[in-house]
Amino acid sequence: MKKTFSLLLTAALTAASLNGCQTESTDTGLTPVTLNEVAHSIFYAPQYAAIELGYFKEEGLDLTLVNGAGADKVMTALVSGDADIGFMGSEASIYTYAEGAEDYAVNFAQLTQRAGNFLVARQPDDHFTWDKLKGTKVLGGRAGGMPQMVFEYILKKNGIDPQTDLSIDQSISFGLTAAAFTSNDADYTVEFEPFATGLELEGNGYVVASLGTDSGYVPYTAYCAKKSYLSAHPDIVQKFTNAIQMA
Repeated sequence: MKKTFSLLLTAALTAASLNGCQTESTDTGLTPVTLNEVAHSIFYAPQYAAIELGYFKEEGLDLTLVNGAGADKVMTALVSGDADIGFMGSEASIYTYAEGAEDYAVNFAQLTQRAGNFLVARQPDDHFTWDKLKGTKVLGGRAGGMPQMVFEYILKKNGIDPQTDLSIDQSISFGLTAAAFTSNDADYTVEFEPFATGLELEGNGYVVASLGTDSGYVPYTAYCAKKSYLSAHPDIVQKFTNAIQMA
């Protein structure tokens, strides 16, 4: 993970000198802001409500939403200047800081306070307990990502060693695990919506546990911006936060 982020940051920071989002007012009188989100899910409903109900426009912002499809890609867009604000797991900003980036990303607002994913099994299990994962194969998330870290935290809380008590397949890209689950030999998969419900509707899987319920409160997804952007545009950051808070 550390090596991956190092490579991403090197490429992104090189591109930063050539790219940059526009922040001056447009002909509409609104300030354009590009937001790159880690995924598009009902888990982030307040954000979409703020867009549809016009709260960003009320704050004088013309918001462009981009689906980055993964925290690593969102952070790359942020540090390269292709996005003004990034929305992803709070851990991504810690990685950029730890890598020694001078203009590192800073989390400034939190949207979710619990994990939004679910454990999906092959068969319904009304009496599921986490110890049933011992000796099984699970489709997990990217190493170092918030979904995977929360999953491993839950396992450890329940006396399960993520390294030795089960097999966690982390080779499948974000957003593709549900499709993979229908055609491989895994016993469980960890899924966000709408993929968890999709598996149930297809009869290919059944939700047996909520990671959000079993992990407790955690700064799961947060908004961040580069230190330089926060310093140069505190008014924009405050207006953005106001819109999210209204939603």
